[in-house]
Amino acid sequence: MAASMCDVFSFCVGVAGPARVPVEVRFVSSAKGKGLFATQLIRKGETIFVERPLVAAQFLWNALYRYRACDHCLRALEKAEENAQRLTGKPGQVLPHPELCPVRKDLHQNCPHCQVTYCSAECRLAAAEQYHQILCPGPSQDDPAHPLNKLQEAWRSVHYPPETASIMLMARMVATVKQAKDKDRWIRLFSQFCNKTANEEEEIVHKLLGDKFKGQLELLRRLFTEALYEEALSQWFTPDGFRSLFALVGTNGQGIGTSSLSQWVHACDALELKPQDREQLDAFIDQLYKDIEAATGEFLNCEGSGLFVLQSCCNHSCVPNAETSFPENNFLLHVTALEDIKPGEEICISYLDCCQRERSRHSRHKILRENYLFVCSCPKCLAEADEPNMTSEEEEEEEEEEEGEPEDAELGDEMTDV
Repeated sequence: MAASMCDVFSFCVGVAGPARVPVEVRFVSSAKGKGLFATQLIRKGETIFVERPLVAAQFLWNALYRYRACDHCLRALEKAEENAQRLTGKPGQVLPHPELCPVRKDLHQNCPHCQVTYCSAECRLAAAEQYHQILCPGPSQDDPAHPLNKLQEAWRSVHYPPETASIMLMARMVATVKQAKDKDRWIRLFSQFCNKTANEEEEIVHKLLGDKFKGQLELLRRLFTEALYEEALSQWFTPDGFRSLFALVGTNGQGIGTSSLSQWVHACDALELKPQDREQLDAFIDQLYKDIEAATGEFLNCEGSGLFVLQSCCNHSCVPNAETSFPENNFLLHVTALEDIKPGEEICISYLDCCQRERSRHSRHKILRENYLFVCSCPKCLAEADEPNMTSEEEEEEEEEEEGEPEDAELGDEMTDV
């Protein structure tokens, strides 16, 4: 049951239909599945498309630790100065040029029933129309016995930071179908994402939940069923179907990061200042990030993940010709060309971060095989095919450090800076 191209392209923002997006989806091979290809010349630096997700959700630990984000679009809700105060642990931290902060608190709205916060009336209404009528706990928002709260607590107990997925992304998928007038359309859209074999699905679930994943998966399935069962999706609630749903989210979920402080910094970078003033401002920002690192570590952003139909068609390359980002401080994903892309050329992004892409072919393949279950055959990997299957001493030290981290540290697409 395949979705039409009109359905696939309908989540692109600011376009009237498929003809306005300079890409097309093609079948590549049984190994790679689908791919995204340019239909016209795309120049370096051009935005290829902007896409909103089918569903998105903030990570549960991220929300619990007071990273305040819009419950629908994940836009950061704190003022940049408030953000800096929390991340540095300094209540008196003051930022220069406060007028550059884009956050509009006067536009924020709460759900009148459960009080979750949205960045705008538009997001509150969009959530209500798509899924929130089903998921709204009303006055039971803080009741630990509420079925959704039991599900979320069970998820937090098995999936610790650094987070790469959320059970609430799956919950919003179900709620979207439950609430939809055209249930078949949404089921077709969710079916667009890549499927794995049973053994591959088990590997993905193992990566997300750890060694005791079978028992934990069954507990989550039971709680998920109690909270959300839907007859039209009955297959998703079976043991095999629930494992497949987990695998779908684990391999297709695109990391989303938003930050009002990052937006403020970008605005500061664009200021036209005298050289001395520029030097002082840059020094202030450098010191601010050092203070944040000392107090908070690497967790700077409001973080979550989403399912993007068109972006999920982009295959990986260790030498990508496009990249993803979230420059609007919300869940709108921008795919931008890193070089000129000719008509008929495949558009590829990288599932690895910048440091990982500089590692040896052996190390890159190890990460991709463990987290995405494929062997890369991009031009860079083919050119390095004769290299020995060894890692450098520096890489071995990094891998030893990573082995001490939670198993899910690298699973999921690279979290793109905003």
